[in-house]
Amino acid sequence: MKLGEYIKATQAEMIHVNWPTREQTIRFTVAVILVSIATAILLGVSDFVFGRLLTLFF
Repeated sequence: MKLGEYIKATQAEMIHVNWPTREQTIRFTVAVILVSIATAILLGVSDFVFGRLLTLFF
């Protein structure tokens, strides 16, 4: 496929893309940030607890 044909085909397909609204994008972004923070807290607490347990036994 030539470059010009590829660009035309890509433009034709972009018409069919269903882009999220601004509100959906904000909601999804906030959800990702909150899940990331919760995961970081869970891993941090787990690391702290297991680190303390290891120092008790060794």
